[in-house]
Amino acid sequence: MQGFFCFWCNFHAVKEHSIVIIGGGLAGLTAAIHLSLEGLDVAVIEMKPLPHHKVCGEYVSKEIQPYLKRLGIDLKFEGAVDISKFQISTQDGYIVETDLPLGGFGISRYALDHLLYQRAQELGVQFYFEKVIETVFKEDLFTIKTKSGCYSSKIAIGAYGKRSVLDKTLDRDFSKRKQSWLAVKAHYSIADFPKNLVALHNFKGGYGGLSQTESGAVNFCYLAHYDSFKKYKDVESFNTEVVAENPFLKQFLSSAKPIFDQPMTIAQIAFDKKENVVDHMLMCGDTAGLIHPLCGNGMAMAIHSAKIASEFIVRFFKDADYSRNILEQDYKGAWAKAFKKRLWFGRKLQGILMNKTWVSVGIKSVGRSNSILKFIISKTHGDLIA
Repeated sequence: MQGFFCFWCNFHAVKEHSIVIIGGGLAGLTAAIHLSLEGLDVAVIEMKPLPHHKVCGEYVSKEIQPYLKRLGIDLKFEGAVDISKFQISTQDGYIVETDLPLGGFGISRYALDHLLYQRAQELGVQFYFEKVIETVFKEDLFTIKTKSGCYSSKIAIGAYGKRSVLDKTLDRDFSKRKQSWLAVKAHYSIADFPKNLVALHNFKGGYGGLSQTESGAVNFCYLAHYDSFKKYKDVESFNTEVVAENPFLKQFLSSAKPIFDQPMTIAQIAFDKKENVVDHMLMCGDTAGLIHPLCGNGMAMAIHSAKIASEFIVRFFKDADYSRNILEQDYKGAWAKAFKKRLWFGRKLQGILMNKTWVSVGIKSVGRSNSILKFIISKTHGDLIA
């Protein structure tokens, strides 16, 4: 395979950059901005032209606000909705509400990706819109093959999202197993949804989040176990027969008007543990590890992981004594320190929420103590990063 790879690149002009980032989502764009601000030569290879809608909860914790401002992005100034309240309900409609200790913003991935993309362009980041087929690390260089060409770089960042053909070519363990989760997202218009609220509602075999975006549309994104979903012919039937068994979601779906022509879906979502350095490539965002959506913190984690990777990469280029091996070990350690406990806690919460009895007892018990609920929220969120 490597011989064919070299043969392919011999017949295509190789574009050279110091750093190539595979994927133009939150982690990829954030890293591109950070590294460009440090004067480094950065290219991003993204499969589809930016921006575009993506399946996402579209709530981002304020923990990343100071860091984004340092990069030249002010979410509040750009119209993101200020969110300060959290609500959670059982399948039968028992509800608990509390203030969010730190708070967050409601902003669509379309809008946020667009802001980051524009900022990266301002800083001179080179963008290539094509699909990466394969990567090879040899003689201290990465060679990256796409459908139409080849790229080389000293450093490569994998920020291509939850799942890609690259995971199989890189022989990542989770890509060899069939996964049981799918996610559905759509935007809705509704008159009376509270602007400052992010809500999490449980239903049989899954749970869904509701929050308002910068456009005024309410994002409804839910995660469902395939065993529950496969009994129904389409998303509309599943919404009617299963999702709407929760009275809050029934009320929302009956009164809200869909904005998208069709809901967006993504299947084969893996919450397995993932390596964050693979064949010397630094993995960021969902590519390095996916926290359960119930924790409402995936967007902030993606941005934070890009910050961690970027800081070590800057040192790699500016300090001759800072080797690739040290870079990789430092990144692994810092990533684990920042996210390992959050991911563990998310998996435990997921197990509780997928058991109707446990979630009912748990939410009703937690509802008697606001401090306990805030403690649980704090375990899935981080401190302010600058």
